Amino acid sequence: MVDDTLGFSVLNRAEQLKKLQSETFDLAIIGGGITGSGIALDAASRGLKVCLVEKNDFASGTSNKSTKLIHGGLRYLKQFEIGLVRESGTERAIVHKLAPHLVVPEKMLIPLIKNGTYGKLMTTIGLKIYDYLADVNGDDKRVMLNKAETLEKEPLLDKSRVLGGGLYSEYRTDDARLTIEVLKTATSFGTTAINYCEMQSFNYDEHSKIKSLNCIDHNTKNQFTLKARHYISATGPWVDDLRKKDHSLTHKHLHITKGVHIVFPFEKLPIKQSIYFDVPDGRMIFAIPRGRITYVGTTDSNYSGSLDRVVATKNDALYLINAINNVFTSLNLTIEDVESCWAGLRPLIHEDNKAPSELSRKDELFISESGLISIAGGKLTGYRKMAQRAIEAVLKTMDTDKKQNFENSKTLQLPLVSPAFQSDTEVSLYQNKLEKKLAILGINNPYRAQYLCSTFGKQAETIILKSEDFNNDHPLERLIRAELWYTINNEMVNSLTDFFVRRTGRLFFNISGVKRYSMLILEDMAEYLNWDDKRILEEKQSLNTLIQDATTFYDKEFE
Repeated sequence: MVDDTLGFSVLNRAEQLKKLQSETFDLAIIGGGITGSGIALDAASRGLKVCLVEKNDFASGTSNKSTKLIHGGLRYLKQFEIGLVRESGTERAIVHKLAPHLVVPEKMLIPLIKNGTYGKLMTTIGLKIYDYLADVNGDDKRVMLNKAETLEKEPLLDKSRVLGGGLYSEYRTDDARLTIEVLKTATSFGTTAINYCEMQSFNYDEHSKIKSLNCIDHNTKNQFTLKARHYISATGPWVDDLRKKDHSLTHKHLHITKGVHIVFPFEKLPIKQSIYFDVPDGRMIFAIPRGRITYVGTTDSNYSGSLDRVVATKNDALYLINAINNVFTSLNLTIEDVESCWAGLRPLIHEDNKAPSELSRKDELFISESGLISIAGGKLTGYRKMAQRAIEAVLKTMDTDKKQNFENSKTLQLPLVSPAFQSDTEVSLYQNKLEKKLAILGINNPYRAQYLCSTFGKQAETIILKSEDFNNDHPLERLIRAELWYTINNEMVNSLTDFFVRRTGRLFFNISGVKRYSMLILEDMAEYLNWDDKRILEEKQSLNTLIQDATTFYDKEFE
């Protein structure tokens, strides 16, 4: 759906829910993360009539807990996953072109450390192969640095241990925002999408084929039947749960691993440059400056706890802190220096006798006799190709006449926002324009313009204009209220956590802002969404739990 007034695709919950209950679709997708959203866009843009249901909020699982990079997976070269590196490397540039404000070039420094895992020869060869596989050209090509050049890039590195370095290119993103924009674009091609709507069970015909889904809208508690001709499960860590419901779980199953990231105030970890460094156990870890903070990750450990409440433990935090202190020996960071954290799950494909870091990141399709197609594994970077493979599997089940009604995949050229940016230069000019508009409002922090541009693209001007309708004394209060108004009306925000986590990223990158503005936002949300006292209390409790999980390192996992 496209709002002709605002000029971009929107998500309106009431309208989407009405369509969901009254129409029969070519394809029903279960799961609203980046994989499900990518499948919806690929299918709808080909001409299929598509719906998508998500039991929580869009991007509420794995798709907002990544390292927030669109990257090629340099470390997978060590596992000889050449195809995965080639595809991921190529996809980086494609997704950047489709949303240059949201997928931003990020130079990555690999320091070569005395007695480190990677020497100069291995790093040189690895980066050269990486560039070749990803067809990297121009300024993005890798550069090998001597000791002085490496320390100029990052003065905090230990001068007594640094031997040199390698500089190469990746892309930074906000994974949840990317998911939302993909899904909004899918709705512009007719996709019907709804959050907080859970698929509870399958209904089968006389041939044991799925004929419909039993669903519940968690807002109203109303139950209904959703009808489609084809069904895809893109539920990440919950894929095997749905396969059990479908009685189609086989010896091929998921292997869930956990990844934790920790966030420091920038002044505690004031690196000039994103770093990709090795730790004593042979793994690689990122440290990435991002505005007012620097974040570090990730761990990679086997996981068997709760899928619905994943938290960081003290051991997770200490592993990352020790890794940072090992490469930045002058900092002496402690667990008290951590501002916030996040923990997420990776739904990988199980392989016997392999450690978490050795498991393949390739995606895989499971096709059951009932017609359910499940997709698992994969990386954020590869969402577009994963979607193509899933839809090709659907098309193979159609007869020739039906298949001819649909076009080939278009997502290679489809911008992910409207109005679209055409280049990095246009993004930079637009951000400068936002700085001037914000200065008129009394907001002179350039970080705020960068945040609005990278989060909302050209829709940021609508938010700035709307902020003038509010009466708060402080312009930042007016601005955040305008963000809420926009996301409720156009991005199906349904709770405080939707807004503070998936739509704005504040919980991870500006947790003090969450605490400062939570009551103001709660009051507006209660009015917009007609919440009663019980719902208001539930929202307060839910947000408090979320803040607790983002600022606490637990002794053990939740069962």
